[in-house]
Amino acid sequence: MSLDRMVLAFAGTMVLLSVVLTLFVHPLFVWFTVFIGANLLQSAFTGFCPAAMLFRKLGIRPGTAF
Repeated sequence: MSLDRMVLAFAGTMVLLSVVLTLFVHPLFVWFTVFIGANLLQSAFTGFCPAAMLFRKLGIRPGTAF
């Protein structure tokens, strides 16, 4: 799996997790979803993604975006 696909899979997993936490644990977990969305938006414009940096250090092969 390339770094690009790994980042997308991680972001999708985190969004789904945050929705589940919002529904079943506490409504304020919606802010976790907002944080993930804001991070995705800023990485689209800046190219800076902390998850991509982490996965790169773990040895995931690079993709075209990161």
